[in-house]
Amino acid sequence: MGEKLIAENRRARFDYELLERFEAGIVLTGTEVKSLRDGRATLAQAYADIRDGEAWLNGLEISTYDQGNRANHEPMRARKLLLHRREIDRLFGQIREKGLTIVPTRLYFKDSRVKIELAVARGKEQRDKRRDVVERDAKRQMERALKTRR
Repeated sequence: MGEKLIAENRRARFDYELLERFEAGIVLTGTEVKSLRDGRATLAQAYADIRDGEAWLNGLEISTYDQGNRANHEPMRARKLLLHRREIDRLFGQIREKGLTIVPTRLYFKDSRVKIELAVARGKEQRDKRRDVVERDAKRQMERALKTRR
């Protein structure tokens, strides 16, 4: 069946150096899934945290379902991530390091299940961001020059 992208956190690639990526399941209610099928999610301020031996996703905004009743979900609630114990322990060891965090990069359907791609990331400084922009522009100009020569 493949994957259907719901939301992508493109800002994470700019603000963070992504070191390692992995996939996790996410615990949702029925109205949250229906809202995700409409593509109504925002990953902009989301981050993952490990509390009491469990992984949690905070800051993911899933808009309320329009046809929902009074049992509709809260848009900004913390959601539990489904990971193996070994993965949680390894992640906890990594984020204890100074400057590392877990950021979500993509939210998608995989064979009718909602999955989230997480990345262990280190925050970039302002000069690193500028350097990336300069390198990207230089690469784009070289490709244009090569294209015009052909």
